[in-house]
Amino acid sequence: MNVCPTYQLLVVEDESIIRQSLVRLLTRNGFSVQEADSLQQAKSFADWSQFDLILTDIRLPDGEGTELIALAAPTSVLVMTSYASLKSAVAALKKGAVDYIAKPFDHDELIKIIKQNLRNPPKTPAAKKSDNRDYGMIGNSPLMQRLYHLLEKVAPVDSTVLILGESGTGKELVAKALHQHSQRITGPFISVNCAAIPESLIEAELFGHEKGAFTGAYTARTGLVEAADGGSLFLDEIGELPLEAQARLLRLLQEKEVRPVGATQARHVNVRLIAATHRNLRDLIVLGKFREDLFYRLHVIELRLPALRERGEDILALAQFFLLKMQQKARREGLSFSSKSLSALQDYAWPGNVRELEHAVERAVVLTDGAIIEPDLLGLPLPTAPMPLTDFSSDASLEQYLQRFILDNQEQMNETELADKLGISRKTLWEKRQKLGIPRRKAHA
Repeated sequence: MNVCPTYQLLVVEDESIIRQSLVRLLTRNGFSVQEADSLQQAKSFADWSQFDLILTDIRLPDGEGTELIALAAPTSVLVMTSYASLKSAVAALKKGAVDYIAKPFDHDELIKIIKQNLRNPPKTPAAKKSDNRDYGMIGNSPLMQRLYHLLEKVAPVDSTVLILGESGTGKELVAKALHQHSQRITGPFISVNCAAIPESLIEAELFGHEKGAFTGAYTARTGLVEAADGGSLFLDEIGELPLEAQARLLRLLQEKEVRPVGATQARHVNVRLIAATHRNLRDLIVLGKFREDLFYRLHVIELRLPALRERGEDILALAQFFLLKMQQKARREGLSFSSKSLSALQDYAWPGNVRELEHAVERAVVLTDGAIIEPDLLGLPLPTAPMPLTDFSSDASLEQYLQRFILDNQEQMNETELADKLGISRKTLWEKRQKLGIPRRKAHA
C-alpha cells in the first residue's frame, strides 16, 4: 500500500548493497528517494529543502555523516550506524539528529521510525522556501546573490532594463522575474526573440500593420508591442534588430506610442521594456549597426548575468535540480551522480552555460542503464593529455611556467586549446589569468 506517495528522502550510505536495498525498501513503501555514496556527493544537494528526511550512515569514507545535521537544517536527519553503542548514538543525538537506528536493522522497525519522524505534511515544489525569493532561478553563489539583490530593487519600478549575458545564462528567466515581481504582474508578459523573426517581417510583427500595408497583408493585425499593453515586453537578442525597427522602438520609448505599418495615426501604449543581448552593443554602435540614442534609452538599468563557469557550487546545485526534473519527466527514480561525474561537472567550462548543463543531464538520464550516472554519459569533451613540462627549470615555479606558456601561445591558440594543452579546465585557466594579471587577447577582426 502506497501510504506516503510524496515524501522525499535522501539516503547517504557508502555500501552499495545496503544503499540499494534501502532504496528498494523505501520505494516499495511509497517514498521518493535520492541517494549518495559519500559525504561529498550528499553535499552536492545544495537545495536541502527538497527533502523531508535524510538517512545517513555515521561513518562515511570521506567524513562523518553527522556533518549533514547542521548543513541540512531544518531538514531532519536520521543516523544509521553499525557501531550500536550508546556513545555513538548519544553523540549523534546531541548534534541534532532526530533519531538513530542500529545496523542490521529490521525493515518494519526502520519504516516505523521514519514515519514517526515525518511529522509535517509532505513537501511540494510550491511549498518550498528558497534563498532566491522564488525568482525561478537555482543557485546561491555570491554572484547570484548580488543578482537577487538587484532584482529586489529593480523589479518594483517601471524603469527600462538591459540584461547582458552569454547565451544560455537565463536572460529570459530574469526578464520573467522582473515582470512577476513588478506592479504589472496582472498584465501580459510578451517575449520576442528578435533573431528568430525574418528581417522583412519584424516591424510588422512588433508594431502591427494595417490591411493592405504590404503584399499579403489581407487583414489588419495588432503587433506584439500592443499585445503587451499594461504589462512587460521582453526583446531578446535586441542587437539583431534592424535599424528601421530600432527607429520605431526609439519612438516607443520616447513617446509611449506605436504606429502600425501602413497606419497614419499612432496609438498610445503602456509597456515596460526589458531588453537582452549577448553582444556588445557599444561595438555594434561603432560598426553602425545599432543606434546610439536607442542604446542610452535602453541602458537605464543594466543587469549582468554571470556565466555558469563563474558560479562555483551553483553548478552542482543546478545539476541536481535538473536530475530531479529529468527523472520525473522520464518516470525514473533513484538516479545519482558518481563522484567522478560531480568532479567532471565542476571542472568543465560550460561554454553553453545553464542550457548546456540541462541538456547534458537530460542526455545522461535518458542513456543510463543503472542508478549511478558516470561521466561518459554526460557527453562532455574528454580532456587531452597535459602539455609536458619541457624546458621547465626546477628553480621556476609552476605559476611562472603557466604565465610563460600562456603568453607564448595565446596568439596561436584559443582558450580551449590552451587549457587542453596545460591539462586544466577553461575555468581554471580563467582563474589563473585573473591571478597572474594576464588579460585575454582580443579576437582578431
